[in-house]
Amino acid sequence: MAVVVLGSINMDLTTYVPRLPAPGETLFGSSFITVPGGKGFNQAMAAGRLGAPTQFVGRIGDDAFGKGVLEMTADEPVDLSGLIVDPNSSTALAVISVDDQAENSIIVISGANMAHDASEVARCRAALTTANVLLLQMESPLETSLAAAKAAREMGATVIFDPAPAKPLPPHAYQLCHIMTPNELETEVLVGFRPTNREEAAQAAEILRERGVATAVIKLGAQGVYYQSATESAFVEPFVVKSIDTVAAGDAFNGGLAVALSEGKPLAEAIRWGAAAGALATTKPGASSAMPTRAELETLLKKYIHRFHR
Repeated sequence: MAVVVLGSINMDLTTYVPRLPAPGETLFGSSFITVPGGKGFNQAMAAGRLGAPTQFVGRIGDDAFGKGVLEMTADEPVDLSGLIVDPNSSTALAVISVDDQAENSIIVISGANMAHDASEVARCRAALTTANVLLLQMESPLETSLAAAKAAREMGATVIFDPAPAKPLPPHAYQLCHIMTPNELETEVLVGFRPTNREEAAQAAEILRERGVATAVIKLGAQGVYYQSATESAFVEPFVVKSIDTVAAGDAFNGGLAVALSEGKPLAEAIRWGAAAGALATTKPGASSAMPTRAELETLLKKYIHRFHR
């Protein structure tokens, strides 16, 4: 089947620095790149590069950054027919700094991403007539995303919700998503504590499931991933790679998870796909440009196949 992504699209302005600057400090960086990003578009790129027919729904501004986004994405494996140009908004920007330890800090100017309305929901509904997974995040209006989630559930699609950037959610939001995928910080905002190990991740997942989430997936960064549903739970150990840039690793995870589920793979295998995609994204610079290919993911999974059959 196919994947639909409703969410943000930015122009990312990324600098590489030896360390993240302190307040009031000026640092000399080593390099600079300009690439399309945004959690929504990153996830769409991940799904498209991993082989799923993928449609992105969102909007950009009628400005130079918007034109740049369209030019840079023209040859990518993502259907952008659901992306509109909004003459009344600016294209969103993300100003990113990445240090030598691959940690990052990000400032986002939301622009057109926060202008989403019922028209985005209508375009999602149309796209979901030929898709079975909907990906959502929180860089666009929450009410629009939740309306799209409701429509997707009515149409029988699986809703994957990435609660990032972190902020508290209304009670009904948990009941509208099938799968929720917070990292440690986002988990802390949602449940009141930050998980540091698999036991604490299990506690957090149980709280999310009590609120209505069918499957809770707690991403612990370099430690791995814990997931829990009504019928199964497990901890997926991390894939060891040489990381240079952790920007959009979580987006790659969601893209990999979505593609596997769209192809009917079991939950355990889909979580491994997500974990492998997230790891691979850290081996390349940039956001959407770092999303792995299907061949790269399958190679990494094959390398670790012994782990899955113990």
